[in-house]
Amino acid sequence: MSHVILVVDDEPLIRMDAAQIFRDEGYRVLEAADATQAMEFLERHNDIKLLFTDVDMPGLMNGLQLAEEARRRWPPIGLVVVSGRCDITAETLPAGAVFLAKPYLSEVALQITEQLTA
Repeated sequence: MSHVILVVDDEPLIRMDAAQIFRDEGYRVLEAADATQAMEFLERHNDIKLLFTDVDMPGLMNGLQLAEEARRRWPPIGLVVVSGRCDITAETLPAGAVFLAKPYLSEVALQITEQLTA
C-alpha cells in the first residue's frame, strides 16, 4: 500500500501513535504538529490521500478549519477529523469527512482509512 496519510496532532505521543497505526499497515505517513505545518505538507505533496487531523490545536486554525480548507483546495483527499473534547456533528464537517471520537480503536481508524482511500 503506497497511499500517503498526513497525521496532524499537537500532542507528540498521540500523533506518533496514530502515525504508527498507519505505518504498521504499510501506509506512508507524514506528521504535522499544527495546521500551518500541515498546510505546508499539503502544498508540497500532491500524493497525500488522507488527512487525519485532531480538532483542538494551537495556531491560526484548528483541525476542523484545516479539514475545511483541505476540502476546498484538494477535494479528492479523504478527511478524518478526531477529537476527545468536543462533539462534532455531520453538519459541522466538510463534505465527505468522517468524525472519529478519541479514544478510538486502531481497527476503526484503519477501517475508515481504507474506505476513504479506496
